[in-house]
Amino acid sequence: MVSAGFATGLLNPPGGWYAALAKPWFSPPNWVFGPVWSIVYLLVAIAGWRTWERDRHSMAMTLWWAQMALNLLWSPVFFTAHWPGVALVVILSLLAAILAFVARQWPDDRISAGLFIPYAAWVVFASALNFAIVRLN
Repeated sequence: MVSAGFATGLLNPPGGWYAALAKPWFSPPNWVFGPVWSIVYLLVAIAGWRTWERDRHSMAMTLWWAQMALNLLWSPVFFTAHWPGVALVVILSLLAAILAFVARQWPDDRISAGLFIPYAAWVVFASALNFAIVRLN
């Protein structure tokens, strides 16, 4: 999980296109994204490991894989294809998958569900940023 996230970031750098976009006042400096995503990916990996160990064929594991696919899809859609509107649909779908995972895991594994709470918060913020970029550009 952590290595897939880093690889996605390395293969889809923000570059000059992103630098030239109009961004909202709440856009953090670029250096913030790496450390935050590193922590988030670690938490997501731990939750995935716990879920895999409990039941690798469960709905929770399916939701974990779904959020992972959507997470890894966002960067190429936004940074490489330059489709912030499509990326907004991807990130909102990602948020739905994250919240579904939390809801599914809460009764059975509150630790895994809790590990996804910072992830959900960060993706809410990233969704707002993505939305603002669509509106400003």
